[in-house]
Amino acid sequence: MSQQIHPTAVVAPSVKVGSNVVIGPYTVVDEGAVIGDNTVLDTHVVIGKNTRLGKSNRVFAGAVVGRPPQVLGFDENTRMGGLAIGDHNVIREYVTIHPSMYPDHNTIVGNGNLLMINVHLGHDCHLEDKIVISNCTQVSGHCKIETGAWLSGMVAVHQFVTIGRWCYAAGYTGINHDVPPFVIVSGHYPLEIRSINKRGLTRAGLSDEQKKAVFDAFKWIWRGDGPVLERVRELARRDDLEEPVRMMVDSLLQSSKQRFGRHLELHR
Repeated sequence: MSQQIHPTAVVAPSVKVGSNVVIGPYTVVDEGAVIGDNTVLDTHVVIGKNTRLGKSNRVFAGAVVGRPPQVLGFDENTRMGGLAIGDHNVIREYVTIHPSMYPDHNTIVGNGNLLMINVHLGHDCHLEDKIVISNCTQVSGHCKIETGAWLSGMVAVHQFVTIGRWCYAAGYTGINHDVPPFVIVSGHYPLEIRSINKRGLTRAGLSDEQKKAVFDAFKWIWRGDGPVLERVRELARRDDLEEPVRMMVDSLLQSSKQRFGRHLELHR
């Protein structure tokens, strides 16, 4: 088992360190953490208690991963949950990711994600796979970000928001309600759904037929006459929807069940 642990690093005795792991100068890894094979922790990284990193992750200088969430009344003695990070993630400088505030629960980060400089992920978030979150974007607690979503710089995400797969949020967007899959959003309070994310459709591997169906659905929902929700319900009654369109429709219907458009609030 080959490991490179710098002599100035502080690694608790209970930490499980995989093979070919690099732990850089002045990095601290706290009790109960697991560091998967081929993972690199740069200088001055902090890994909190009971944080699990999978294989081939790269964590850059100054990142603080798995330290206590920003919840009033919490201190070092408060029992809290964990943080589970998958494989092949890149976590850049000064990123902060908080564990769950609930014992026996986890904040979850999937596989193949890129979190750029100064990104914050609050407690009890769930990130799926192949997500890009750009510099200084702040994600509040209890949010879900689905596969392939791309958040540009300085985006602010309200707690309990769901961001749909393969969508794109432009810089400075303030996201305070759920975002359906495959769309581009910008602005804040309220944000606006601008168009379909063509690049996202390609990255998602959609066929030409599916892409056309998504564009047709967008025009029907957001460019037609009458209330958006009525048009969505009319689409929902059809049995011949392409799967990506069904995802959009289901997302919009789900969000409509909560008065602020954040369906995860229903499970508080």
